[in-house]
Amino acid sequence: MAASTDRRRVLVVVSGLMLVMLLASLDQTIVSTALPTIVGELGGLEHLSWVVTAYLLAVTSVTPLYGKLGDLSGRKVVLQGALVLFLVGSALCGLAQGMTELIAFRAIRGLGGGGLMVSAQAAIGDVVPPSERGCRTRCPTRCSASRRRARRSSARSAGRWAPRCWARCSRGGSRRS
Repeated sequence: MAASTDRRRVLVVVSGLMLVMLLASLDQTIVSTALPTIVGELGGLEHLSWVVTAYLLAVTSVTPLYGKLGDLSGRKVVLQGALVLFLVGSALCGLAQGMTELIAFRAIRGLGGGGLMVSAQAAIGDVVPPSERGCRTRCPTRCSASRRRARRSSARSAGRWAPRCWARCSRGGSRRS
């Protein structure tokens, strides 16, 4: 009974962490699609590349800091802080009235986004036992890859593959089980 409860707990935590990673990856997908329209409305085509660069610079610079902060003060608090900062940056981006504001707010969003992936991966390492860690960290990556494959080919192939991956991880099996 205790093993079943622990397994359910791990599944709930890993599912939540996968949602955080989905949020971070969807951000880039949505922004890259909508960016030409946004820039057209704000009238700053010459600053288009700075919208993306500001986010990437912020993410790249704070990712190691989030890792160290997670080690020092706990993963949950750091992940929650990164998520709040990311969501505040997202709201500010939606309220931007010009390109300069959008660039600054994307940088704020990047300061939060830098902690989402690294904190989620580190939290998976804390929650999941070492014997299952490979499967639990591999599943989000493969599900993400299957989502990309679905965009290129058909949604059916990704829809068939992702649940099987998660089911194998849920029962603790490897690819051959």
